[in-house]
Amino acid sequence: MSFLNAHEMHGGYGKGPNILHGCSLSVEKGEIAVIVGPNGAGKSTAMKAVFGMLEVREGSVTFDGNDITNLTPQERVRIGMGFVPQVNNIFPTMSVRENLEMGAFIRTDNVEETIEQVYELFPAVYEKRNQNAGELSGGQRQQVAVGRALMTQPKLLMLDEPTAGVSPIVMDELFDRIIEVAKTGISILMVEQNARQALEIADKGYVLVQGANAYTDTGENLLANPEVRRTFLGG
Repeated sequence: MSFLNAHEMHGGYGKGPNILHGCSLSVEKGEIAVIVGPNGAGKSTAMKAVFGMLEVREGSVTFDGNDITNLTPQERVRIGMGFVPQVNNIFPTMSVRENLEMGAFIRTDNVEETIEQVYELFPAVYEKRNQNAGELSGGQRQQVAVGRALMTQPKLLMLDEPTAGVSPIVMDELFDRIIEVAKTGISILMVEQNARQALEIADKGYVLVQGANAYTDTGENLLANPEVRRTFLGG
């Protein structure tokens, strides 16, 4: 059994139609798994289903050996899931440090050691720790958002398009940091528009089309697959 195993998920929002049609995802401990595919493929929806933000009408989600299909997002945070949405992922009127402290809302122990670890991982976050988060660049905000999610000490970190709207240099830096997070044993599940670059750092990749798995393989194999290259990576 995989560390995270989302099996044959069917689901959608509210009373709307299904967006996911039998989508399956799995992530092992310390592994980077990346979800790519065309716009409207259900990538972010699959991630939100894993996090309990929409009803899984058929299928199941297990995490660390437990069935969590019916848990709320809050309950999932408490058992070790961290989620960084694409937008509205920081408190802009709070300082960077206050944002990190807010991330530790479920903890009752001393959080200073974790804050220091975040500063070590993201030097820019340390440099800007006393500034309002709303004053930061897009890339720095993303680092604060990831840092805040790390404050809950997650076993699995989920990132919804972490490099959206940032420059190629900042994207490379964010990916380097994500690799560093995975090296600490935290599993990563990430949705990315920058498919080629994301697959380069992925242990495992999922190509979704219309809410279903089109291709599943190692990142390396997907990059080398001529059909995937032609259809999804621009040749």
